[in-house]
Amino acid sequence: MMKSPSPTPASRLGGHILVDQLVAHGVRHVFCVPGESYLAVLDGLHDVAISVTVCRQEGGAAMMADAHGKLTGQPGICMVTRAPGASNAMAGIHIAHQDSTPLIMFVGQIDRGMRERDAFQEMDYRAVFGTQTKWVTEIDQIERIPEIVSRAFHIATSGRPGPVVIALPEDMLTEYASVADAPHYQVVETSPTQAQLTQLAEQLAQAKQPIAILGGSRWNAQAIEQFADFAKRHQLPVTVQFRRQMLFPANHSNFVGDLGLGSNPALIQYIRDADLILLVGGRMSEIASQSYTLLDIPVPQQKLVHIHPDSAELNRVYRANLAINVSPIAFADAVAHVKPSHTPAWAAAGQALHDSYLNWRDSSRIQHPGALQMGQV
Repeated sequence: MMKSPSPTPASRLGGHILVDQLVAHGVRHVFCVPGESYLAVLDGLHDVAISVTVCRQEGGAAMMADAHGKLTGQPGICMVTRAPGASNAMAGIHIAHQDSTPLIMFVGQIDRGMRERDAFQEMDYRAVFGTQTKWVTEIDQIERIPEIVSRAFHIATSGRPGPVVIALPEDMLTEYASVADAPHYQVVETSPTQAQLTQLAEQLAQAKQPIAILGGSRWNAQAIEQFADFAKRHQLPVTVQFRRQMLFPANHSNFVGDLGLGSNPALIQYIRDADLILLVGGRMSEIASQSYTLLDIPVPQQKLVHIHPDSAELNRVYRANLAINVSPIAFADAVAHVKPSHTPAWAAAGQALHDSYLNWRDSSRIQHPGALQMGQV
């Protein structure tokens, strides 16, 4: 083990420096399975106002962090111990990657001087997690803790959000250093241009059967409310992608059901017959696209307006007629000022689809063999 320098009045333990970065970035909750490889971090958590949920298994900790990231829009934080713990967490990391959830996982690591000797529970985290994360790194120098943690928050929340994995060598966490804390991270937002908003308004004015499909992340409560108001003004039918039911009120007069597993056949047919699709935040991946059969690839028959915060996702699978590289938050705020130029031609069709959704979700209409009818229970 590398010898730790003696503490000075202004110095802090590495594990405590890391915890102080979490406080600086506004973290209020951590999910973990405690392990000896990051005891210095656990010691630091004892003295700060961060709630700690101790889990029985690392997969549960990662999935709790994923749920926290989905609900708050801020990186969910989980902490796990070395190779076995990190391996158990993979399922939650995979979910965060596919669902574009901001998440940061801190993993205990062997001492720096023992690497590449097949030490106890040694793992190459970059090789294991590289394809399922936005960034995998290891903090080799205690002085770089504020820098690397700050970068992790920025990466996890920028563009298409996703998970970041940071390995923490045990001996680094027990060193002392005098370093300044990084300021709270800021999410960089851009806005649609006026030309893009004008083109969007023209596309809507020309449409006869449009529909909005909501998905992805980078939403917040205000954006959800703003888009709901936009849909109401334009009488625009709205559906949500797989595991994104929280993006639009289910009791809204323009909601037409979710686009996932076992979707309403009437909704599927409506999308096939649509002449304009407004895809906000999502990617129309396997489940939402009904195994990539709902839209033609690479050029859909329907006109496609695709809004996504990551330019790499625009025109990746589907060629868009109008691609707007902004987050759903910025887009919802911008279209709050876009008003319909005339009474929508699709109002009756949209209402019929909404009525079909209400009938489709009525579980009391479903009859099962036997006396017990679960839809009525």
